Amino acid sequence: MPASLIPNRRTIIDRREVAARLHALEADNNADLRAAAVTELRTVMEKGCAEIAERLEQKPSRGSIITRSYSFLYDQLLRLIYDFTVQRLYSNSNPSDGERLTLIAVGGYGRSELAPFSDLDIGFITPYKQSPWCEQVIESILYTLWDLGLKVGHSSRSLDDMVRMAKSDLTIRTALLEARYLWGDEALYDEATRRFYAEVVEGTAQAFTAEKLAERDARHNRMGDSRYVVEPNVKDGKGGLRDLHTLFWIGRYVHQVRDLGELVEHGLLTSDELKQFRKARDFLLAVRCHLHLITSRPEERLTFDVQPEIAQRMAYAERTGKSAVERFMQHYFLIAKQVGDLTGVFLAHLDEQYGPRGRRFVMPTLRRKPRKLNGFILDRGRLSIPDEGFFAEDPVRLIEIFALADKHQLEIHPLAMRQAGRDEKRVAKIRKDERANALFLDVLTSPRDPETVLRWMNEAGIFGRFVPDFGRVVAQMQFDMYHHYTVDEHTIRAIGLLSKIENGRLKDDHPLSHGVMGKLVSRRVLYVAVLLHDIAKGRGGDHSILGAEVANKLCPRLGLDAGETQTVAWLVRWHLLMSAAAFKRDLADPKTIEDFVLAVKSPERLKLLLVLTVVDIRAVGPGVWNDWKRQLLTDLYQLAEETLRLGHKHQGRRSRIAAVQESLSDALDWPKPDLDALFKRMPRAYWIAENEDTAIANARQMADASANDDALSIAMQPDHDRGATLVTVYTADHPGLFYRLAGAVDMAGANVIDARIYTTRDGMAIDNILVQDPFGGTFDDPGQLQRLETAIRDALANKHKLKERLEARPMARTRAEAFHIEPLVLIDNKASNRYTVIEVNALDRPALLNSLTHALFQSKVTIRSAHIATYGERAVDTFYLTDLFGEKIVNGSRLKALQKRLLKAAAESEETEMEAA
Repeated sequence: MPASLIPNRRTIIDRREVAARLHALEADNNADLRAAAVTELRTVMEKGCAEIAERLEQKPSRGSIITRSYSFLYDQLLRLIYDFTVQRLYSNSNPSDGERLTLIAVGGYGRSELAPFSDLDIGFITPYKQSPWCEQVIESILYTLWDLGLKVGHSSRSLDDMVRMAKSDLTIRTALLEARYLWGDEALYDEATRRFYAEVVEGTAQAFTAEKLAERDARHNRMGDSRYVVEPNVKDGKGGLRDLHTLFWIGRYVHQVRDLGELVEHGLLTSDELKQFRKARDFLLAVRCHLHLITSRPEERLTFDVQPEIAQRMAYAERTGKSAVERFMQHYFLIAKQVGDLTGVFLAHLDEQYGPRGRRFVMPTLRRKPRKLNGFILDRGRLSIPDEGFFAEDPVRLIEIFALADKHQLEIHPLAMRQAGRDEKRVAKIRKDERANALFLDVLTSPRDPETVLRWMNEAGIFGRFVPDFGRVVAQMQFDMYHHYTVDEHTIRAIGLLSKIENGRLKDDHPLSHGVMGKLVSRRVLYVAVLLHDIAKGRGGDHSILGAEVANKLCPRLGLDAGETQTVAWLVRWHLLMSAAAFKRDLADPKTIEDFVLAVKSPERLKLLLVLTVVDIRAVGPGVWNDWKRQLLTDLYQLAEETLRLGHKHQGRRSRIAAVQESLSDALDWPKPDLDALFKRMPRAYWIAENEDTAIANARQMADASANDDALSIAMQPDHDRGATLVTVYTADHPGLFYRLAGAVDMAGANVIDARIYTTRDGMAIDNILVQDPFGGTFDDPGQLQRLETAIRDALANKHKLKERLEARPMARTRAEAFHIEPLVLIDNKASNRYTVIEVNALDRPALLNSLTHALFQSKVTIRSAHIATYGERAVDTFYLTDLFGEKIVNGSRLKALQKRLLKAAAESEETEMEAA
């Protein structure tokens, strides 16, 4: 877009008027004269920026014209500064040949794509080595720009230096590729351009293209190689502005085009694709400009805290089941997908140009030639179509091309992908076609690499057309910190993980799931369930219930029988059941296992649910899966499997108690009276809940404390199998013990993830608390452990007022501040036969557990166990409670008072966080 198309340019800046005011300035010396000019120019610059920002508010999606307007403003300012410097500060009425100077814009500024806080990338070119006059002028211009508060990227080079450095440095060569004349000696600029193309570009197009593509791949890996991360980088992320820039750089380098439209003339894009290119660029530039203005800095990452405001500024509205921010981000991801499609087509054309020379830019060459391609052809090792009407003749081929790509492990030619995208609407006619559904199921359940082929199908738009319910979640984000990817990306990743677990590539990470998969009656039930488990998100209801309805309709179409359909629907309906039981309930409580088994009912469902749960959690994003979750799911599976196999739930528990006590007897080698005393001293729940190693360690700790007459004994043992550290505190029991321990753990920089709290029959407390570091890892550094022990001793000795110390700590700003979670307290007297179970949902924050346990202490209840889970910004803390007499809390008014107090504690936690911010 040329500057002439910017409306009312003089409202942004009137160069002639400003030049006249600068000309009228007077001062005794150059320093004062330049200072006066800076004052005048700052006023003009601020007024121009305010005008452009106002225009963005009026037309919030017109990114190209806004970035062009910022470029126009700084073009005029630089011309004014240049003229003022060479006319008023360092005038030279008769310059020599070596005293010529050209000012150029490079990089993003050269493209005229300046966002509000972008760097101003400029270059000074001289014909030879810089003369003293040139040095003075360059220095004065730069000081003026710095005094204006601008961040300037600059270089000063002679023509020879420019050529030499451009040859050796890809970054410099790319920046100069977009060089644009600003001001100064125009003939010198023309000479620089001629030499750049003749001496640097000529004959190096193929190498440049390969280097830029390698650079792009490295950037994608750095940013997370997916365009569907829910906090994307607008500039450098996959599907972002830099990918569009890369296309234009390559086109410009290869064909020396000056304008986007020329890419069509050279056959690199069609006119429709050029429109898509411009539309995508316009949108991404608009988002980037809003991002800069909201944050008042050159921010490129679309973080949770800014997404709602940008959605509001760009006039997105809420719809049923989708908030405004989710609709904005879905549009963002669809644009990013479009950028990916354009990239594939563009590179295919380049590949055709360089192919005859034996070079391909992307995928490896074919190792073998398949015999039966059913009319499809191979184009230099890639699956392609003989003509543009091939899909129209038989639309089932739109599915078949992906099935063949999977079967023969072929890459699909981008031009065939382009044609599939054009013909995607024809898929509607074949949704009920048996052959098409069989081919789709073959891809979904492939023993090879279903993830890659399903992703290609999604990129082409075929997946969402063939399964319309899936199409509804394409590019759909969930506005929370737990889910790292859009729903479609999460689903495809989960299918990929399932395949890797099945074929053994993740056997070391998931040995139980790998073993289970080999024993399934119907593996395709599991693959279809993984496909459908989140398919009903964004519909304004419980996605598990709605998803089961989708499964009942879709499974018969895909060819599943009635039994398989029923199982898939059950898995989708209850796909969160196992994680809820494992992470929010006490697995040592018989009722937890009893209720879980009653819901699952069969060993086959248990196997299916285990693997579905594992891949669902792991596909959420990096860092979500950990050893503690693995251990909990393994424990739940084994306890449930034992109950289903033995049929009588209590028999297994009696055996477990006997086994733990027998192991203890063998390991300790104590006299029988001492062992009997220990067995009677500890409550029955202890022997059910604790494993043999923990029970042995606890017994030795208690014995040592008694022998040494220790009033407080603290033991810490890192457990790398569970990815946590077991902290055992043995001391006289007293009210409020656990809330003080929780506060001490928080003061030491650790997080409680699980706690089992016991009172011996002689009034001592033995508390086994599992802690992790803030990143979900084992809290095992010696310095950390020493700090934790000191914090516990200080807290239990009441050396400091713990609540005041916790509240006085400086609160770091967290990403959770972008969210509001209405606190929720659920009371369940049916989840356990012995305890009242209370689940608290609240915004996660430091010291939340301390606040909640303090509220329970004030309510005069006893905490028997605590189970702490976090889902991004949401904390879910579950407590198993009794009254002070060891009984369930059943009084209605008391339960209401308890609920009210916990709600207040959770709400105060969020208010404290917001005030600290």
